[in-house]
Amino acid sequence: MDTDYQIADVSPECEVVTTRIFMHRRELIFEAWTNPERLKNWWGPNGFTNTFYEFDLRPGGKWSFTMHGPDGTNYPNESIFVKIEAPALLVFDHLSQPQFQVVATFTELQEAKTRVTFRMIFKSAEQCNALRSFVQEKNEENFDRLEAELQRDDFLYT
Repeated sequence: MDTDYQIADVSPECEVVTTRIFMHRRELIFEAWTNPERLKNWWGPNGFTNTFYEFDLRPGGKWSFTMHGPDGTNYPNESIFVKIEAPALLVFDHLSQPQFQVVATFTELQEAKTRVTFRMIFKSAEQCNALRSFVQEKNEENFDRLEAELQRDDFLYT
């Protein structure tokens, strides 16, 4: 598998990278990212909920959903899946504003641990830098929510 998916000419000024090691097998984590019934439980910052309309997990498939903020604001989202290599890689283009590409890699480590690297690649350094501090904080919240989802009893035994 080509788990080292690369995008030509990406400079550090155009990307936000969030990495965390989870104490779970990568198949379980990949399932949490690719099963819409699981994903809707943890996707987004603290206090957000999601309504998924379409989740067509294949290259060229559409992911359409609304994130509902804790203040009642709705955030429509449209994405297209670019590349899927279970359980190692997930790439999608976020077409709603702000536009970016996500490259998520799932690296198996010893003792059933997994390193998840979540790269958000923006079209310009200006756009990336304007969002960087906000996005970094919210991505950490997102990973906290993923960890909570992975700890659910019903999820551990699926």
